[in-house]
Amino acid sequence: MSVWDALVGQKRVSAQLKAVAEGDPKAIAQSWLICGSPGAGRSNVARAFAAALESPDRGASDEPTRITQEVLAGTHPDVKVLKTDRVTIGIDEVRDLIETSEQTPSISPWRIIIIEDVDRMLERTTNVLLKEIEEPSAHAIWLLCAPSAQDVLPTIRSRTRVVNLAVPRTSDVADYLVSAYEVEPALASRAARLSQGHIGVAKLYAGVSNDVQAGDGDDETDGGRSGHVVGTPTKKRNPSGVTTGRKVKGKGRGKAVLGRDQDPLRVLHDRDDLVVGVLSLGRASDAVLLAERLIDSAKSQAQSDIERDVARQEHDFRQANGLDDDERIPPQLRSAYNSIGKKDDVKRRVTRRSRDVLDRSINTMASIYRDVSVIQNDAEDAAGLINLENRDAITDLASRLTREGAVQRMDAIATARRRLNGNGNQLLDFEALLCALIV
Repeated sequence: MSVWDALVGQKRVSAQLKAVAEGDPKAIAQSWLICGSPGAGRSNVARAFAAALESPDRGASDEPTRITQEVLAGTHPDVKVLKTDRVTIGIDEVRDLIETSEQTPSISPWRIIIIEDVDRMLERTTNVLLKEIEEPSAHAIWLLCAPSAQDVLPTIRSRTRVVNLAVPRTSDVADYLVSAYEVEPALASRAARLSQGHIGVAKLYAGVSNDVQAGDGDDETDGGRSGHVVGTPTKKRNPSGVTTGRKVKGKGRGKAVLGRDQDPLRVLHDRDDLVVGVLSLGRASDAVLLAERLIDSAKSQAQSDIERDVARQEHDFRQANGLDDDERIPPQLRSAYNSIGKKDDVKRRVTRRSRDVLDRSINTMASIYRDVSVIQNDAEDAAGLINLENRDAITDLASRLTREGAVQRMDAIATARRRLNGNGNQLLDFEALLCALIV
């Protein structure tokens, strides 16, 4: 399977980039902006493109070359990936990337820099990057990823070649879950439908990913942390959806499973509770209580996720330096070890993760009023419903709402999403949103 075959629902883009990788190296643009909705596969497309540019077979072989495997695994010395689990990308990180881009490639034709969330740069940071994007080093290629071209400064947009990804179809996502992870077809179909084209969320609902950053980073793999193009698990998932395999090296492609046991039925149950809660809103007190539950749950999940990440990083640090878990850290390594769980850094990561969890809740709410509009316009046969399990309640809501009322509620949801990206009070923002949804 080539690197292009592993991309979900992106046949047009795959053909486009494949032609570029196999064409004249002198004609290759050196600055690219890969745009797509969250979960569409931006970072995976960037990695596949990088592998095709670096590998002698241009990523086309059914059996991946060593170079292809290294690029996809994030271990190739000439491919640098910047991803963040913080709210913004720091200016020092970008300066380090620029310095790296100016170095001559060590073993491959190109020095490739991938920035997964370029929209998370502040304007000052973007200006530092601008000159390098405009006049890159002779052997450097920049692959920038963002939800849309409008999410980056016009000066960056005008100096890059823009690639727009499609939103993966429900059938493509379901087929991916079945073929790559052996998820039961019924669960795969439901997870794909509820994810609305977000591969990472679909994996979460299917029980093959611990968590997902729903806002940026594609989050197709392991909550957006690894970004690998991955293959099939070692054991088939049972009807409850719980995997029992372990992550091992396979032939050509990695085999991925959950880092911890997580029943997808529990995750889906939480989503169903939110849908029922929104459909049952009747008083302001209902809205206040539901908002409080959402905020508390998001903060708790974010704190737990980041603490687990820090523990894993500390364990990896000890392992890399030949230290046992209970062994004292030598003085010469103490500074590097302590920086892993630095309080301010952890706080920023928790803030980012909690926003991602809340953003997924906002997507769920938006799907309700999308379904309402579908029913109001007699478009169910053409567009289908996302929340099929709640069809009766949504039909009842559609009969009580005017078309204008449905649009007003979608506008309120969009406003809440914008506020979420600011530094306002999240509890007040969600109370205001849920009060606006009361019929």
